[in-house]
Amino acid sequence: MAAPEVRDWVEIIVPAAAADVDEVAALLADACEPAKEGTEVRGDEVVIWAPLGDQESALAEVRAAIAAFAEAGLGVDPATVRAQPALPEAEWRDAWKRYFHVTRITPRIVVVPSWEQHEAAPDDVIIALDPGMAFGTGTHASTRLVLEELDRLAAEGAPPDRVLDVGAGSGILAIAAAKLWPDATVIAVDNDPIAVTACGENAAMNGVQGRIASALTPVGEVDGTFPLVLANIQAHVLRALRPGLAPRVAPGGTLVMSGLLSPQAPDVAEEYLADGFTLVAIRESSLDPAWSSAILRRSS
Repeated sequence: MAAPEVRDWVEIIVPAAAADVDEVAALLADACEPAKEGTEVRGDEVVIWAPLGDQESALAEVRAAIAAFAEAGLGVDPATVRAQPALPEAEWRDAWKRYFHVTRITPRIVVVPSWEQHEAAPDDVIIALDPGMAFGTGTHASTRLVLEELDRLAAEGAPPDRVLDVGAGSGILAIAAAKLWPDATVIAVDNDPIAVTACGENAAMNGVQGRIASALTPVGEVDGTFPLVLANIQAHVLRALRPGLAPRVAPGGTLVMSGLLSPQAPDVAEEYLADGFTLVAIRESSLDPAWSSAILRRSS
């Protein structure tokens, strides 16, 4: 596989009132293309990344969204939105070390960066993971929601022999599934070559590369069906992928969807019911109630 293209990036900074900053980050992730790959909250600012060549168009799109948010009463001002050069990746990774530490995501799942040590409890499921260009470190509420559901399913249900992770990003969900169910194989697909490479590297770091296949394959072209399908993607993508995604869930299988703003979750789940699913639960994040997951089961 060819090495992914190295690009220069800019940070788009959105100042916001402290009371509104989390809501602004969530709304931007749904409203703006540059924010769909993830946002970061730094104090009273929301940070989005965009390729240097797209700086002006990204700024214009974010400012337009912020203007609409301001009209709706949020504490933001499009005139304060600015861009600045992003750190080179090596410096960016070092900057992460100041605040990315060992994190217990669920009762069993613990994310451990390479620069820290963790003495594992007997039941701990350790995921070795460093921040990178692919989305998914376990810090975002939408990722945590899926990890919490995986831990719940592992404790309560029969183990799946095959898992499909759609929009795999860093591979954190695929790795968690492979570690929770040691006999399962996982297909991890993403439309970003950087993510596919990162997923493969992280699988190797965790010793599960033999059971995780990372690929650019569109979900509609993935072979077979799966008793467990994970999709941590924004609402508009889940809607667009439905014709290819729904048939990948085996009869009696479970579909876990996240990346959903809480008001969106019931509507997106409702659309999938037409494909033979029943709703198991809508779960709101305890970390950030702006986000929710939807768990569905396909009829046998």
